[in-house]
Amino acid sequence: MRVFEMQNKISLEALTLTERNDPYPGPEQVLIQMRAAALNYRDAWVVNGLYNPNLPLPFVPLSDGVGSVVAVGHNVTRVKPGDRVAGIFVQNWLSGGMPGGILTLGADMDGVLAQRVVLHQDGVVHVPVHLTDEEAATLPCAAVTAWSSLMVQGALKPGETVLVQGTGGVSLFALQFARLAGAQVIVISSSDEKLEQARLLGATEGINYKKIPDWDKEVLKLTGGKGVDYVVEVGGAGTLSRSLNAVRTGGQVSLIGILSGISAEMFMPPILMKQIRVQGIYVGSRATFEQMNDAIALHKLKPVIDRVFPFEEAIGAFKYMEKGGHVGKIVIRI
Repeated sequence: MRVFEMQNKISLEALTLTERNDPYPGPEQVLIQMRAAALNYRDAWVVNGLYNPNLPLPFVPLSDGVGSVVAVGHNVTRVKPGDRVAGIFVQNWLSGGMPGGILTLGADMDGVLAQRVVLHQDGVVHVPVHLTDEEAATLPCAAVTAWSSLMVQGALKPGETVLVQGTGGVSLFALQFARLAGAQVIVISSSDEKLEQARLLGATEGINYKKIPDWDKEVLKLTGGKGVDYVVEVGGAGTLSRSLNAVRTGGQVSLIGILSGISAEMFMPPILMKQIRVQGIYVGSRATFEQMNDAIALHKLKPVIDRVFPFEEAIGAFKYMEKGGHVGKIVIRI
């Protein structure tokens, strides 16, 4: 079995293609032949030592992937050989609220950037049959995060308005899910070309924040001074204050990413005076994943993929993501 793993140190340069003995499933485990894996920004933080500098090595990165079950332990009842499955991001979060002591793929335990992986049967779900392997691989983190934000922690209704930041995986899934729900979507981006791609996916309005730095004021203009019902906040410290200004009284800001920083001085009055709900989102449970898959299957929704790399060029996929020019997801075919 070939596997990409970090050895001796934590850095992108330490990510190497190596050989390991074939794993074998225990009584309640499943052996999965991986077909594709997808990148998230967290994966770059992991391999560059920013997520957990004390990560035990060697270590296999990546949380998102899909594959076919090739063998099961004798107590496995949820899946059978031949089933196509994806691992859930938090392996021990099955339903309800997040448990303590979470175990996430590609950070707290080995990930899926390998030809074969072994997971507990509780930590896998079936994926929609209409999706390709590459498309299905994009679902575990970005898609579940967007669904949790709008449909689980939020209660998005037809006619409401959602603001999404950028055109990365979470943002585009949020755009697609919002349109399925009958909501309007405003997208902000630094690129007119990316905004046009977002419009093709159903975005109602687009704002180039390079040309209009006060994009929050533009959002208020577009909503008649009311503000949006939901903000999918992936920027973090650098954009949160504008998101609080752009959301309506009683609206929700779903805090998902920290791409523009992890700390900043917070001006509290808007949260209090507008009664804004600032909701932290950390992906979601297995039950949420399965609920989302039902909706994706019903509507035949297709994830947006920017580029697919072969397994041998996995390091190139990381470098491509770091450039930040992609629209949608970056996938590695295994």
